Amino acid sequence: MSYSNGLDFENIYADYQPKILRYLSRLTDDREAEDLTQEVFVKVSRALETFRGDSQLSTWLYRIATNAAIDKIHSSSFRQNAQESTLDDMCEAQTKDIWTGEESPALEQILLQKDRFRCFSSFVRKLPVNYRLVVMLSEMEGLACKEIAEILGVSQDVVKIRLHRGRAKLLQELKAECSPEEWL
Repeated sequence: MSYSNGLDFENIYADYQPKILRYLSRLTDDREAEDLTQEVFVKVSRALETFRGDSQLSTWLYRIATNAAIDKIHSSSFRQNAQESTLDDMCEAQTKDIWTGEESPALEQILLQKDRFRCFSSFVRKLPVNYRLVVMLSEMEGLACKEIAEILGVSQDVVKIRLHRGRAKLLQELKAECSPEEWL
């Protein structure tokens, strides 16, 4: 369905659904993320006609997703679960190293990667929501400070401060709680 602003919902959904799902999976858990992703795109389809292009389409979409995640995180029914299924899928699907073309790492290496991921993920999910959002948008989604600022409705300086503090807190927690083999 095309709208008067020239945007086509089906194309937007095809282009952004996997990105929004991945982003929400990292903020919540896989089951919640699937539901939230559907909610986000229902909101997008209803509001697409009113999108004026004041910001990038991706910024607008991530803002809707971020608001949905914040609402879910603050809801009384939200429980933080380990995000092992995404890593399990990645590890099972990997047959060759994408950089070198060599065979997959040994089972022991895969298990060590899983341990690292679990340790890291548990601490990212424990960060205060403001830090977690900025760290996820920067480190996992690869967005620039300017776009993160637009998504969250804060200044770039606030993003930089939260990113610095979030990374510092994460590193401090990792050093204190995880064995060096898990986080190096």
